[in-house]
Amino acid sequence: MLPDLDSLALFVKAAELHSLTRAAEAQSMGLAAASRRISLLEHRLKCTLFDRSHKGVALTPAGKTLLHHATQLLIQLNQMQVDLEEHEQGRRRAVRIQVNTSAMAQYVPSDLASFTAAHPDIRLTVKERWSKQIVEALLLGETDVGVINPGGSIEGLECHPYRSDHLTVVLPPHHPLAEFDELWFEQVLDYPLVGLEHAASLMDLLAAQAGLAQKALKLRVEMQSFEAVSRMIEAGMGIGVLPKVAAQAYLHGMNLQTRALKDEWAKRQMMVCTARGREKSEQVDRLMQALLHAAQCSGDQAGPS
Repeated sequence: MLPDLDSLALFVKAAELHSLTRAAEAQSMGLAAASRRISLLEHRLKCTLFDRSHKGVALTPAGKTLLHHATQLLIQLNQMQVDLEEHEQGRRRAVRIQVNTSAMAQYVPSDLASFTAAHPDIRLTVKERWSKQIVEALLLGETDVGVINPGGSIEGLECHPYRSDHLTVVLPPHHPLAEFDELWFEQVLDYPLVGLEHAASLMDLLAAQAGLAQKALKLRVEMQSFEAVSRMIEAGMGIGVLPKVAAQAYLHGMNLQTRALKDEWAKRQMMVCTARGREKSEQVDRLMQALLHAAQCSGDQAGPS
């Protein structure tokens, strides 16, 4: 008997999160039900898929083999559903684009407005997501185009440089670091931080750089948006690191200042991505060309970092 798709989806999620508990939450089911599904899956396939410990779950060799095939199967099934939906009578094809918070706060809205003005016949469906979520959506066929700050694996994606994104420190005017014109990130690590929630690629980057500096990231509070981070900093909860253009946009009317980060890694490269090997519609090609052309015309398109 073949395994059911819901169990395969749960298995893939548990493998990604290294936790059956978190996978169950993500799939909106109880832990007991999730555990039973995995046990039945192992029984049907006659092999152990996970090594279980108090730290979570780790794939066995058999589990790694299943993960490869299950991931491809779920991607193909999702794309099949998307393709069939396009055959609904009278439905006009929309280009789906997911944009990370940094790009949405800076360049994408004006670029999309210009595109829509030039192509009023093409409908856009725009969602704001974290870069990790966008990568997953591209691979699963849930979006046509993604704008991300690469922070993890982009295997399976076709990516092009879009815009540069320089990180800056946001702080109150009387903070000890305000006496400096520019800052090294190592200086920032001496103070409590207001950050974004853990799914943000920016937080992965900051945590990695803190590790390289052999210092702890003193994260006092996590927020869901750049504006919320700025409000918390203004309230005295700590200092923060945000994209320069986004910080300037949100700081209007706030009693805050910015200082550029001197670290080379603080100069990030946004990318426009599609799923590699997936056929692109004419509308998707037009949107890709428009975004890349807008970046070239602005002079803000750097090479890959």
